Amino acid sequence: MFSNYLIGLREGLEASLVVCILIAYLVKTGRREALRPIWSGIALAIALALGFGCVLEFGSQELTFQAQEALGGSLSIVAVGLVTWMVFWMRRTARHLKAELHGKLDAALAMGTGALVATAFLAVGREGLETALFVWASVHAAGDGSPRPLIGVALGLASAVLLGWLFYRGAVRINLAKFFTWTGGMLVVVAAGVLAYGVHDLQEADLLPGLTSLAFDISGTIPPDSWYGTLLKGVFNFQPDPTVLQSVVWLLYLVPALALFLAPVGFASGKGKVKAPDDQGSRTSKASQV
Repeated sequence: MFSNYLIGLREGLEASLVVCILIAYLVKTGRREALRPIWSGIALAIALALGFGCVLEFGSQELTFQAQEALGGSLSIVAVGLVTWMVFWMRRTARHLKAELHGKLDAALAMGTGALVATAFLAVGREGLETALFVWASVHAAGDGSPRPLIGVALGLASAVLLGWLFYRGAVRINLAKFFTWTGGMLVVVAAGVLAYGVHDLQEADLLPGLTSLAFDISGTIPPDSWYGTLLKGVFNFQPDPTVLQSVVWLLYLVPALALFLAPVGFASGKGKVKAPDDQGSRTSKASQV
C-alpha cells in the first residue's frame, strides 16, 4: 500500500504543480476567461488516464493465462522505463519547468481556446498515463487481489491535490529538491521490484528461460503470508524465492539507476529559490531548485 501511496503522491504532486503554475499565471496576468478551457483540458486528461487504467485492468481479463503473463510482463517493463525516465527528467528540468509552461501557455493563448485545452491536456495527460500504467503494473506485481493498493493510490493523489492547493495559496513551504530526491530514490527501488516481477511474468509466459532456476529461497525465514513478508511485498515487491534472472535484472537496474540518480549534478546545489505560483505574487516558496 505504501508503494502505491508513494506513486500517487509523487505523480499527483507533479500534475498538481503543473496545474498551479498554469492557473496562477492566468490569474496573475488577468486572463481568467482562459481558465475554463484549462479546466476542460485537465478533465479530459483525467478521463483519459482513468479510461486507460480500465482498459488495462478489464481488457487483460479476457486473455489466456500465458497472454496475461506476457502482457503483464511487457507492460511492467514499459512502466519501469517510463517511471525511470520521469524521475530523471524531473530532476534535470524542474528548474525550468515554470518558464517552459509559461512559454507554452502564451503560445496557446495566441492560438485560441482549442490550443489552451490541448496545452492543459498534454501537460496533465502525460502524468496521468504514466500513473495509470505504473499503478497497474505495481498492483499486478502485488497480486493479492485486495483493494489496498488502489486505496494507497487514492490517498496519495488526495494528498498531492491538497499539497498543490496549499502550495498555490502559499500556506506551505516545500523543499522540492529534497522531496523529489527522496521520492525519486524510493520510486527507483519500487521500480526495481516491478521490473523483477515483470521478468518473472515473461518467464511464466515461456518468453524467457530460467523459471525453475532459483537464486535463493528464504520462504522459511520470511513467509510470504506473514505480516512482515506482506509488508516487504507491498512496499518493495519483495519475493522470497526469485529466479536467477530476476535477481540479476534487479541488481543490474537498481545499482546503476540509484547511483546515477543520487550523483550530484550542477544545478542540484540548492542555491536557487523559486517563487510560489500564487495569484498575488507576494508569497514565496522555500523550494530549492532540483
